[in-house]
Amino acid sequence: MKSAVIFLALFFASGHSIHLSFENKFNSKIRISDESVIKNAASMFYGIGAISGGGATSKLLQNYPQNQRDQILDYLFLPNFGASLHMLKVEIGGDSQSTEGTEASHMHHSWDLNYNRGYEWWLMKEAKKRNPNITLYGLPWAFPGWVGNGTSSPYNYPSLTAKYVLKWVQGAKDYHNLTIDYLGIWNERAYDVEYVRLLRAVLDHAGFKNIRLVVGDGDWGPAHDVLNDPQFAAATFALGAHYPGTLSSNEAKRTGKPLWASEDFSTFNDDIGSGCWARILNRNFVDGGMTSSIAWNLVAAYYDNLPFPRCSLMTANEPWSGHYEVTGPLWMTAHTSQFALPGWYYLPAGGGSGRLPSGGSYVGLTDSNTKQLTIIFETMSHDHSECIRPSLPPYTVKPQNVTIKLAGAFASITQLYYWKSVLSYKKGVSSSYFVKQSPLQVKSGQLTLFLDVDVVVTLSTVATATKGQRSQPPPSKPFPLPYSDNFQ
Repeated sequence: MKSAVIFLALFFASGHSIHLSFENKFNSKIRISDESVIKNAASMFYGIGAISGGGATSKLLQNYPQNQRDQILDYLFLPNFGASLHMLKVEIGGDSQSTEGTEASHMHHSWDLNYNRGYEWWLMKEAKKRNPNITLYGLPWAFPGWVGNGTSSPYNYPSLTAKYVLKWVQGAKDYHNLTIDYLGIWNERAYDVEYVRLLRAVLDHAGFKNIRLVVGDGDWGPAHDVLNDPQFAAATFALGAHYPGTLSSNEAKRTGKPLWASEDFSTFNDDIGSGCWARILNRNFVDGGMTSSIAWNLVAAYYDNLPFPRCSLMTANEPWSGHYEVTGPLWMTAHTSQFALPGWYYLPAGGGSGRLPSGGSYVGLTDSNTKQLTIIFETMSHDHSECIRPSLPPYTVKPQNVTIKLAGAFASITQLYYWKSVLSYKKGVSSSYFVKQSPLQVKSGQLTLFLDVDVVVTLSTVATATKGQRSQPPPSKPFPLPYSDNFQ
């Protein structure tokens, strides 16, 4: 068994420092430099989110009995209770099949306008009801044919497309009192430089300067234009990539823009799916500098015989019985979301976050005043944390002791709250998720922690976390047949 020493070292504006190093009993040493905490947009934590859409993934949720429906929504959105999500990303319905089904557009035709179609308006309001600070992100997966004026591309008539998106934003505000924080361009399709510039101008002119554009929602390709087109760079707030495999491109890093995994996970929500999500939540930052990770999808409220069944934080696809399942990925989310808030900062990779010497990773986060500290460790093994995409190169993880040395701004910390998940892949042995442990005492700025394989640990000064629990959901039942419906 290896023993590692972590000495957290960071320079703050106040002159405090936190050094980080590793040392094992074989006298191999890894030292991480005492880099400064860079408090800018690229290192700020923008939160953990999940997606409703792409498409019709939340379809059955609204049909649940109110009691169970409210419980499900509490598990997803209520602060310090369950997933406690910081961000909700929704599909801007486009009247087209977009994975699990079709979501209705607010404008079937150029002369049509209806802000009561679908369920994303309702879902955003329910999220805001539980967490007024949750941020909202809209993205089209498809567009009605009229937007392209009969062509196959919404970019052929960019003014028409920008107006269509603007109408959705205005409807959110005027009819539902919802403020949209972020907009994407077109899910996993080519972006268009002229359209991005124009959309920015249209939003600004209409009084929506607060809305930030996340460009890409595919790969890191837009980074090239950000580096070479000042107007496009000014219009782009963040670069968003899907399923980046915890890596970002060199060009993307050079832009200085926030980098997001704007869609990730998409893995069956069993223990392996939990391991996948735990691993990438840490390593998206450690390996790729990504400061927000957004899971597809929020809740599997669609039937199991559709594509990508149960690739979600939890499952709710039996409204007739009221049965739902709170699954592991939801508690993996809580290991970060209940201990850090948007506006905090990641401690830099190589200066407060990084890879563990015997496998696994850790990330450190601190608030803007460097008064609070959260460290999340994960030691997920390769075979127990493979996501559905992309392929995962082989690696090994071994049990290890980690000695943590706190210095500088954190030297006065005497106790860290301790939460732990242990994933078991042995037959007959259940995993334990998000279990509160006795607080760890810090003596002279130092403590030692044993990390086995396939565990997630959060150490934090934040005392407000809880493992929320509502009443037991009703048992699962088959769909009630015979069944009839007049579709009204």
